[in-house]
Amino acid sequence: MPSLPRPAMGPGSRCTARAVTTRPRPARHTDVAALSRTLTARDLWLARMLHEHRVLTTHQIAGLAYTSLRSAQRRLRTLHQHTVLDSFRPLTQTGSAPEHYTLGPAGAAVLAAHAGRDLADLGWRPSHTGRIAYSPSLGHDLGVNELLTHLAAHGRNTPGVGLTLWLSERSCARRWGDLVRPDAYAHWCDGEHLLPFFLEYDTGSQTLGRVEAKLTGYAAFATTADTRPALLIHTRTASRDQALRCRLAAPARELGLTIATSSADFTTTTPWGPWWSPLGPGDTRRTTLTNLATRWPRLGPAVELEPTDADTALTLPVSPLPPTPKARA
Repeated sequence: MPSLPRPAMGPGSRCTARAVTTRPRPARHTDVAALSRTLTARDLWLARMLHEHRVLTTHQIAGLAYTSLRSAQRRLRTLHQHTVLDSFRPLTQTGSAPEHYTLGPAGAAVLAAHAGRDLADLGWRPSHTGRIAYSPSLGHDLGVNELLTHLAAHGRNTPGVGLTLWLSERSCARRWGDLVRPDAYAHWCDGEHLLPFFLEYDTGSQTLGRVEAKLTGYAAFATTADTRPALLIHTRTASRDQALRCRLAAPARELGLTIATSSADFTTTTPWGPWWSPLGPGDTRRTTLTNLATRWPRLGPAVELEPTDADTALTLPVSPLPPTPKARA
């Protein structure tokens, strides 16, 4: 099957457009202390999510935290005006891209104040949004976030099903960078079934040999009782998926890894569905994430997930969904 043309922008693209449009806002100083009367628990959660995952689009934020796109746009516009959020809209060859949101100066100051730290400890700089907007990895980062926001948002409408944990590439590197550097780590939960997994989001920019070389690190990552998380590899096209499966089948079997693959040709808006194909031996027919959890009983969550003395409020995992509003008495 021939490869599809790579999109110029968005999930699956190799690099961002060379210019972006920015949304103007009033040139005024934002009183960070005064924001304590304005910001809701959901606003603070969103600031933490953007600190953790760098960039989210309007549609991704709406799927995670709002009942409609319009209500999300209204609140995001307000947060942008107060500089809690920054935003940009990449230029595309056709049509228009959605608004892309990042952490703004007031949002960074609020997070630092909540953690009792200096702004420098947050790693935020005035050039933060510009670096993201023009980053060659923007398309890759958006693709990772798109896949996982769909999984997390699924839990809003289906109680007991969804992501209970989602760590970014940066958080993974901080915890396990000496062994593996996945694009994300997450827990998919469906009732009593738990699928802990590392995610490799493959856009085709790396050679097959380089992807294969990563397997030794995942094989060395064993938890108690010689269990480890699964490895999910998501590719841009079915042809790339087949090429990777042919290359990785033998080393995965030798290393004892539990791997499943899929591609964007299948996982559009329902990545939890029957789109994941286990990498032999045994039944390799496509199945759901929940069925993978039942098929692989020796899976175990990653180590070093519990808070330690080295953790701060800025390094603890962020819930994939916002806090539930408290009912008024």
